[in-house]
Formats: sequence, C-alpha cells, structure tokens
Amino acid sequence: MREFQPEGQRLDKAGDRIGRRSAESLRAAAESGEILEARAVLCDSAHNLIVDMGEFTGVIPREECAVGIAEGTVRDIAILSRVNKAVSFSVVGFEEGADGTLRPLLSRRKAQQRCIAEYLSLLHPGDVIPARVTHLEPFGAFVDIGCGVVSLIPIDAISVSRISHPRDRFQVGQDIYAVVRSIEGGRITLSHRELLGTWLENAALFEPGQTVGGIVRSVEEYGIFVELTPNLAGLAERREDVVPGQQASVYIKNILPEKMKIKLVLIDSFGISRVPQPLRYYQTSGHIDRWIYSTPESGKVVETDFSDS
Repeated sequence: MREFQPEGQRLDKAGDRIGRRSAESLRAAAESGEILEARAVLCDSAHNLIVDMGEFTGVIPREECAVGIAEGTVRDIAILSRVNKAVSFSVVGFEEGADGTLRPLLSRRKAQQRCIAEYLSLLHPGDVIPARVTHLEPFGAFVDIGCGVVSLIPIDAISVSRISHPRDRFQVGQDIYAVVRSIEGGRITLSHRELLGTWLENAALFEPGQTVGGIVRSVEEYGIFVELTPNLAGLAERREDVVPGQQASVYIKNILPEKMKIKLVLIDSFGISRVPQPLRYYQTSGHIDRWIYSTPESGKVVETDFSDS
C-alpha cells in the first residue's frame, strides 16, 4: 500500500511536496490523518526531532518519534539515527513559535500505528512486500517494511548461496523485496531467497562451454564453491591462493539438473569486492504458498512451505 511504504521511498515525490506546501494543506492532512514524509534535520537536547517541511519547520516530540519510545521498549538511538534521513509522520496539531511563526506538531508514532493496524497486521506468511535495508548485522539484515517499522531477514534466509555477512548481498538504503516468513506476537520475520528463483530458473541463464564471472564463497578440502547468482553456485577443483570473497572467472564444464550440480573450471581469481551484485527478482508481489527450489529429477527436496507457518 503506497501510504505505508518504507521511509525514504516517497521523499520529494509530488504528493508529499503538495502536502507540505501550505498551512491549509497541512491542516487538511491533519484532519484526514494522511501520512506525509520529510527529512529530519536535527535532534535537539531533549531528543525531539526537527523536520524540514519546506516553508515550515515541524517538530516530532521525543515520545512521538517511534512506537515503543514512550514504553521504554525502544532506545533513543532509534531517534538519533533518523537525523538527515526521511521520516514518516502524521500532522497532529500546530503551535505558534516565539517569533509568531506557525510550527506543525508531528507524530511518527501515529503513522507507525496506522501502518501496523491497516497494513502489517493484515499480512500472512507467504505475502511478498517491498522493504528497504536499514542496517546489517552478522546474523541478518534489518529492513523497513513501512513507515519505519523494522523487520529482520535472518542471514540463512537471504539467499540459497551461502554468504559470510549480509553485506555480501545488501547495502544500507537498498530497496528490495521480501516474503513474510512468520508472524509471532505481532513480530514479523522475513525471508528473501524464495524471490531469487529456483535452481532451474537460475541454471537456465548459463550454458556449458561459457566462461562467466562469479564470486568465491567458500574454499573446502574437496573444492571451491563459486557463486554464479545469489541462488546458484558451482564447484571447481581446489587451487592454492584462492580465498572467499574473491572475484572469479570460471569455465562451465557441465550443468547437471538431476544432481543439482554445476561443474566449473576456475580460470582466475582476483580482488575482493564488497559491492553487492544486482539482484534479479522472479516475484515482486502477490503471495507464495509453497516454493520448491530443487529440480524434479533430484532426490533432494529443497523447499519452503509458507502454509505451515
């Protein structure tokens, strides 16, 4: 739903510029409960957020900066970290400054409460939604799923190809898609790998005899795993002086759907790039009941059944 997008996606779009243009339009937004978006430019000593609204300067009082601040379940770092970033908010009133200027009073908390009640609470496991990466930890990626409400994609749910850290796949501020993995006590956990294609869909991008680029993901005693796409890796014979994270050029020797294997010959490995590769999504909306990664011929079944969540 457009009104409940991740923060930053609507910044400076026409609708929000109109909503911030005049006192009349701001009063109309207050009456309708419309969610607007602007940039927080300052956090004062009392941890109130000051928001640049063009002609006006708005303020989000500390306890209105996020759901959980007033209850003590969210730390104030969540307020400080919004400075110089987009914030969603509802206009809840106006006050007159000492110099006679009109100052809008804003609430990010109310915008988040609306987002939870009218959008997030209606989601089910298997629903595909847009998200924006907010920060990365070794155990997973935190993403904004609407109006600054944050959810987690665990590292093992980011892609089929294993990564050492979420920064291997994402960068902060990146717009992505995710699928609802589970909902427990109102807490939404996401997955991502189901949107990046099955083994067959990814293998169809390649042919035996091609030499292509990849990324070394792991070096084992029995060989080197080279990622060709985020959901597809092949195995090359072990060589010295090859380390995980290196770029690689590989010759595709065989593609074996019945074994879900791709045999590679490592031509060269070089450099280490921390810039994530572009993502190819096979689904960006709708719902997934069951996703089967593995091929029909293989004896191994790799799947996600969202109906059991």
